[in-house]
Amino acid sequence: MLRALLVIVFVFPPLVAAQEWTRFRGPNGMGVSETALPTEWSDDAALWKVDLPGVGHSSPVLWGERLFLTSGDEAAGDRVLLCFDAKTGRRLWIETYEVEKHGKHSLNSFASPTPTVDAQRVYHCLATPEQLLVIALTHEGDELWRRDLGPFRAGHGYGASPIVVEGLVIVPSEQQGDSSLVALDAATGEVQWRIPRDSKVHFYTPCIRRIDGRTELIFTNWEQGIAGVDLHSGRTLWSADVFDKSHIESSIGSPILAGELVLGVCGWLGHGNEVIAVRPPKGEGQPAEQVYRIDRGAPLCTTPLVKDDLLFLWSDNGIVVCADAATGEVHWRKRIGGVFYSSPIAAGDHVYNISADGDVVTLAAGRDFEVVARSRLEEGTHATPAIADGVLYVRTFSHLLAFRGDE
Repeated sequence: MLRALLVIVFVFPPLVAAQEWTRFRGPNGMGVSETALPTEWSDDAALWKVDLPGVGHSSPVLWGERLFLTSGDEAAGDRVLLCFDAKTGRRLWIETYEVEKHGKHSLNSFASPTPTVDAQRVYHCLATPEQLLVIALTHEGDELWRRDLGPFRAGHGYGASPIVVEGLVIVPSEQQGDSSLVALDAATGEVQWRIPRDSKVHFYTPCIRRIDGRTELIFTNWEQGIAGVDLHSGRTLWSADVFDKSHIESSIGSPILAGELVLGVCGWLGHGNEVIAVRPPKGEGQPAEQVYRIDRGAPLCTTPLVKDDLLFLWSDNGIVVCADAATGEVHWRKRIGGVFYSSPIAAGDHVYNISADGDVVTLAAGRDFEVVARSRLEEGTHATPAIADGVLYVRTFSHLLAFRGDE
């Protein structure tokens, strides 16, 4: 019985940590909070709203009462890292990085990667064709180290977000040049391991899986599929080559966990999108088992959401799918309308997403389809909201807003 309980603890790590939103999509990238939010939002209802310099698609991250966010100058190419007081919206500091402007996709920005933060430092990435920089600063804005991981070649620009786990900063660098997965010492920036990847351009952010006393990093790409990599050695423990090889694809949406399953996203240009669930093997080097595949209504850019035993897929073109997270059985598939590049989040009993035009859609997080509310912000977004200490933080293209949760 004790062993069974330990296995449950490692397979299903707690979703709510002391610090709620320290990376892209919060705890382990799942996008889930227990905070109950209002079902409708408007700029007039915000606790505070502040202007941001430039434009960005990155999400806010928080530690205590400090909020960190990046932005980019579309005209010059410069990037900034900002720190705000999470309670008041007052800007505490800003660091500017002069970067030569370069080409990117029109839907991308110069500040698409979301920073990550721990008790000591905030870490962020910026990339150009000449260099991929990882930079660590104190919470007060003093630079501690920077690491140049070499050129980053991608016509669409950069978008993968770093994560920090057990003293390591993990950075995917999958590109048209020399692709690799990199682990840096969080305190010093020294490379702890770097493994080559036979891959092209991908934009996902990894998640972690803890089981049997070890921590695995979950990576996805079209070339190798879904893989579990040992956090501390960089050794590949298992992989599942599951994505459709009849045409090229890219992993933009990020992998997540669904109980004992791992879900990966891949697709290309609005067709051939697929979400595949695999069951990792019991032992190292054994094959993973594909459990199900969903392609109708599957997203390209957005990350799936698992709330309790339900899986929600929110496609870029406004189709939402609700399925059983364990089996893939579809409960409903509905067209919501709009264009979405933000990933959905769940708060309380609802699922939320915001369109590129600023339309806020609130759905019931249940097996029965229900649009609870529709509302509108004054500006659109490609960024996923953050939730911490009972407050929702929304980054639009050029503003940052805070909304209080229901009391």
